[in-house]
Amino acid sequence: MKKSISLGILGLFLAVSCQQKKEVSTQKEVAVSETKASPKKEEKLVMANAAEILTRKEVPILCYHNIKDFSASAGEMTKTYTVKPNLFAEQMKALSDAGYHSILPDQLYDYLVYNKALPEKPVMITFDDTRGEQYSIGAAEMKKYNFKGVFFVMTVSINRPNYLSKEDIKTLSDSGHTIAAHTWDHHMVTKYAGEDWETQLVIPKAKLEEIIGKPINYFAYPFGLWNKEAIPEIKKSGYKMAFILSTKRDSIDPLYTIRRMIVSGTWSTPRMMEAMEATFKNTK
Repeated sequence: MKKSISLGILGLFLAVSCQQKKEVSTQKEVAVSETKASPKKEEKLVMANAAEILTRKEVPILCYHNIKDFSASAGEMTKTYTVKPNLFAEQMKALSDAGYHSILPDQLYDYLVYNKALPEKPVMITFDDTRGEQYSIGAAEMKKYNFKGVFFVMTVSINRPNYLSKEDIKTLSDSGHTIAAHTWDHHMVTKYAGEDWETQLVIPKAKLEEIIGKPINYFAYPFGLWNKEAIPEIKKSGYKMAFILSTKRDSIDPLYTIRRMIVSGTWSTPRMMEAMEATFKNTK
């Protein structure tokens, strides 16, 4: 009888113990489930002011126009704005060999505004004026080094002979390059008035967005020329940054005066590398 009672008590103890373990296990599973289900708190980003942006080390930004051969008798403008294909190939290889990594405007914006990290030795490779060889030669050469570029398009030229087609522009975008605006017909912004802002800023932006199916957030001034009156219009048109050439940035709106350097067709590859380092002395 005593033995029977003892066995009964033992059985009851084991049953209670198993139930407690099951409850604890269930509680742990619920806790884990709730932890997984709970969304992480998003980090609150604080935008830098103009003074803070100006303290960031500048990123080297190269500006190319034509990539084709030219003769020794070519005019000075042609020589300045045209880089021979073999030299362009050398320059891309030199950048890669020196450890540079290409970046795009979204990365530059996040770095300048939110101080987000960039790759080691960043460089931006940009193209102006919509020339066809920028796709057939430029993009093809950059692909060898996994470089991505920025193509500033003036929309009046799209589909013209020796210029980028709609298909080229869409392919570049789909391949990871950035498409950006360079006005409708390359008139300098310092002379805009009235409907010019709509014609040169708003309509080209919408046309390019229709072609690539993505927002167009960046703009390059024709000839690199800008004035303070243009910046509010560029902002109002929906652009996040605008690019000049290698003149001084604006202290109030540095995001709308991002410096670039034209690569001259008269330079050797070592000269180009030296010019880049001299132009962007405080580069990261």
